[in-house]
Amino acid sequence: MSIEIIAYILGGLTIGSALMVILSTHPMRSILYLVVTFFMISANYVLMNAQFLAIVNIIVYAGAIMVLFLFVLMMLNLSKDAEPKTSIPMIAAAVIAGGSLLVVFVAALRDSGGKQLVAPGVSADTVNNIGLVKNLGHELFTTYLLPFEITSVLFMSAIVGAVLLAKREKQIID
Repeated sequence: MSIEIIAYILGGLTIGSALMVILSTHPMRSILYLVVTFFMISANYVLMNAQFLAIVNIIVYAGAIMVLFLFVLMMLNLSKDAEPKTSIPMIAAAVIAGGSLLVVFVAALRDSGGKQLVAPGVSADTVNNIGLVKNLGHELFTTYLLPFEITSVLFMSAIVGAVLLAKREKQIID
């Protein structure tokens, strides 16, 4: 099976699950469809040879953020009685805004013409392997070693500071 056919199938499944997020009437089902959408987007990242983005998408979005969404929905008491009624002008405004967004997307896609932008002086091998974790690690630990290490020290000091502040407030309370 061709990569192009797989990309079209994954794209269709991604759009279908995203539409189900919007069209689903029950909020829990909508969130579960959103998780499926995130996994489909990660699969598209893998097809584009961006494994690092796929892994980060699964960990951050499908993992952490969706757990927060589910937690908030479980804490809320959602019932049909508490649901606000939408008026006709509100629906008309939503349709106009959605139509305008669709026109902008179609115009942007039409103007792009399917061209792939590559910086001057970049080889085809670099373009084909740009999203691999191996290449990202190589760049982080060679070209950007100093900023990477400074960032890690800043994160470590922030963690130590948060622990010390939490411990001090606990001692004040006791």
